[in-house]
Amino acid sequence: MTDVFRADQAAVVTDPPAEIDCDIAIIGSGMGGGTLAYALRDSGARVLIVEQGDFLPRELSNWSPREVHMQGRYKNSAMWYEAGTGRGFTPGNYHYVGGSTKMYGATLPRFREMDFDDVEHPDGLSPAWPLTYADIERHYAQAESIFWVHGLKGEDPSEPWRSTDFPHPPVPHDDTVAEYVESLRGQGLHPFSLPTAIDYGPEGNCLWCATCDAFPCMVDAKGDADVAAVRPALKSPTVRLLTRAEVLRLDTDGSGKEVVAAQAVHNGTPVRITAKRFVVSAGAANTAALLLRSSSTSHPSGLSNGSDQVGRNYMTHVTSFFLAVDPRHTNKSVFQKTIGVNDWYHPGADTRYPLGNVQGLGKLQGASVKNARRMVPKVILDAVTHRTLDLFLQTEDIPLPENRITLGSGGRLTVARKPTNMASHKELASRMKAVSRKAGYPVALIQLLGIEASSHQCGTARMGLDPATSVVDPYCKSHEVDNLWIVDSSPFPSSAAVNPALTVAALALRVAESGQLIA
Repeated sequence: MTDVFRADQAAVVTDPPAEIDCDIAIIGSGMGGGTLAYALRDSGARVLIVEQGDFLPRELSNWSPREVHMQGRYKNSAMWYEAGTGRGFTPGNYHYVGGSTKMYGATLPRFREMDFDDVEHPDGLSPAWPLTYADIERHYAQAESIFWVHGLKGEDPSEPWRSTDFPHPPVPHDDTVAEYVESLRGQGLHPFSLPTAIDYGPEGNCLWCATCDAFPCMVDAKGDADVAAVRPALKSPTVRLLTRAEVLRLDTDGSGKEVVAAQAVHNGTPVRITAKRFVVSAGAANTAALLLRSSSTSHPSGLSNGSDQVGRNYMTHVTSFFLAVDPRHTNKSVFQKTIGVNDWYHPGADTRYPLGNVQGLGKLQGASVKNARRMVPKVILDAVTHRTLDLFLQTEDIPLPENRITLGSGGRLTVARKPTNMASHKELASRMKAVSRKAGYPVALIQLLGIEASSHQCGTARMGLDPATSVVDPYCKSHEVDNLWIVDSSPFPSSAAVNPALTVAALALRVAESGQLIA
């Protein structure tokens, strides 16, 4: 079975003319671009979403661990290259309608209140944002509604204040996870239900399967940017979507103060896109690369890069897979990504610095980890993963100017990254080992993720009040170009220690509410 979703054919441009005109061109259909299009759907503005990929096909392979993980069936990003070594690798991001959210784990937490302030870490300062949690709180609430977020108010000890409850009740824990939760509570911790974006409930489409996290959803029950934002936006008569179109550069007028066109290639044929206003929502790395490729006489170092900040301060979190192993028992969990632990998110009496966030992983299988352990027979990997409780550990990565995206030979995207706060991450892992041991898991297997783990990328076009040290203002508008906005994770001044997607969506809603794009 293979089926590629098609919206109203009038809304999806599959055979574009040589030039397309619109009021607002949004480059990228992921969490930023998709949410922004959704928010603008009733504005009356002619909106064109430009997506490099196509709709991800609905097929049986969507739920095949072998196809998805061992064969990399849906990996379609161009190679990135590691600075210094020149090693090429395929990053963990995807070009489809909905962007990388097609493969995400559907966990949508808010940043904590302190994440918008200066935060001290072992390796330096995580800088404050030029806006506060209060400035964005109502947009968080709106985004949670759009993306069907389930959760329980008051469980998370680090939870920021909320003006509303979660739109839906929490997703229940499978038996093995529930037992682990009770053990952690008995040890004085405060495990909580992860904010989860799935269509779960008596009338929902969710089938409660083991192939959600890091898989596409064959029944459209994941609250991704495609299903929850782009498709509803395309019901508007003023919103269109151009698929399979890669934007190569943005051209400005003679003054350099306005973008006049996006130069794209659709199936090998050039397409020129003109608009009154342009929004770049291509993801932190590809957004930076596009701006750097768009250099001109007016912008010799790259578009909107007079501050020399475009591409700098690349952050992705310090992350590990943590497998708690009980060789005596089989973990029969199906949907495992329901637990969160934030007891060490803030500095406390026994730690000077924040350690980070712990959350469940989708249930690992032998095929899921085979590429990381190629020499181990799959039958052994299956035997091990049947006995693991799988968690994801993440610690804040602070912004460093030398951690950056640049254009290498032939314009290839090059990443320089030195992880930060490794001591805090090791301490987080150590504490999880201790509590897991007491919970009946005597063995812990830990895999630190490397440069390929790019799903939480952010920071390459930082937000700020001073044009000399930042790229965009608090409403994501370029300091230097009058009709250019950057609406993805690129403007993040810091990475916090939780998944960035909901904050991206909230920023998009805030930009739309400001009215600047339709003024």
